This record gives sequence, structure tokens and C-alpha cells, in this order.
Amino acid sequence: MPRILILSSLVAHGHVGLSAALPVLQRLGVEVTALPTVVLSNHPGWPHVAGAPVPVAQLDSMLRALDKNGWLGDHDAVLTGYLPDPAHVALAADLIDRARAARPGLRVVVDPVLGDLPKGLYVPEEAAQALRDRLVPRADILTPNTFELGWLTGQPCLDPVSAHQAAARLAARVLLTSPPLAPGETGLLDTFLCQLFRVPRHDGVPHGVGDVFSALIAAGLAPSAALGHLQALISASLGQPHLAIIPAAPVWAAAPPLVPETLHGL
Repeated sequence: MPRILILSSLVAHGHVGLSAALPVLQRLGVEVTALPTVVLSNHPGWPHVAGAPVPVAQLDSMLRALDKNGWLGDHDAVLTGYLPDPAHVALAADLIDRARAARPGLRVVVDPVLGDLPKGLYVPEEAAQALRDRLVPRADILTPNTFELGWLTGQPCLDPVSAHQAAARLAARVLLTSPPLAPGETGLLDTFLCQLFRVPRHDGVPHGVGDVFSALIAAGLAPSAALGHLQALISASLGQPHLAIIPAAPVWAAAPPLVPETLHGL
């Protein structure tokens, strides 16, 4: 059974960050060590929200305890998600280095939670710069959206070709979520395998979809399998306030993989 260490946000109500990744991975039989970077009442998109970042010193002491108990080297992968400031980014970089030293061959997935279109960055710019400079070089796999890939590379991503060119500037395998496609379409661009998955774009999709996808990738699922689970979960969650992870588990957990198209000439 794989074991994943996740450093990301946690909400008391709803399914985003760790609160999305945990139930999905546990339903699929994956063990998770969860370290919250922030603890909030709910996603900040709701009218009222309360909570605060978890102090870096507290997270560091937790990591040291895990290490002293001999558990840091038990993990097959590390996933980083929402990191609110440069100090949390530095902690994530140190965690990756320590975990790799304890477990050579560890898979590192970085979900660069920086922002989205049309609003742009929703983390402080110094946190985004720290993530670009310290975490992106340590990643085996990156799962940015189109805005995040453009911000990290400084290159516009206007279509699959330009997105592929931007991703080529990075050493990691890039799985681009919500790639630039025709109106009414979304999906995933695997720039390593030159594969594109197209799915219909829906309104009314609850928050947390990206958190679920990156967690499934960290667990070692192929993009086709991860997207199969994710699309079934999205279909069951349309119009709901939160992802229907628990009530729809029998459906999304059994969903078959999606079939990609191969992009030639890239």
C-alpha cells in the first residue's frame, strides 16, 4: 500500500486541500500523512471564513518527531500544495530534501498553488517567487494550471503548442490542468507524453478538483486513471456546494480511465 506525505491546506468544512486529498486517497487504499499549512473553517470563497496559517516552527517540530520515530522514510511520495508564505516554502524544500535522503527514489509532486485566471496571483508574490525558485527545481511532477505555468516560465500559454513550449523550460514532467482549449472544453495536457485529454467544461463545479487530481498523481496513478476518477466525481458534484467525495465514492472510485489523444509535431 503506498504512503503519501502531503503538505497543504486544511478546512474544517468542505473538500479542498488536505480535506479533499485525504478522503479520496483513503478510499483508494492509500495511507496519508497530513501536515496542514493553514487551518481554515472553509474555503475562502465563501462569505465568512476564519483560521490562520500553522506556524512553521510547529510544522518543523512535527516533521522532526516523525523523523525520529522512523516514519519519514516510509513514504513513497511527497506532495506540496498551498503554501502561504516563503517560510512555508522553505520548510517544504527542507522536507523534500530530508525525505529524499531517507528514501532514495521518492516521488515529489508539486502542485504550484499560485493563482488562476482572470484574478492572477492569490498568494503573496514573494511566496510565488520562493516556490518557483526552491520547489519547482525539486519536483519530479508539476501540476499547474495555465496561469501558473505561464507565471512560472514567463511565457504565454495561448494554445497547446505554446503551453508545451513553456513546459519544456522546466525540468519536471508537467501535467497542465485546464489547458488553453476551445470554449466549452477543458482537460489535461501531459507535456511529457504529448497527450491531451479533452472533457466538457461545466459550470457549478465545486472547489477542490485540482487538489484531488494532484493527490491521485502523487499516489502513482497514471493521468488517464486519475482523470477517470476525477471526471466521475465532477459529474456527481455539479451544482453541489462541495465535492461529493463521500456520497459518490462507489461511482467515482470505480470509474474507468479516460482515453487521450496524441499531439503530433510538438
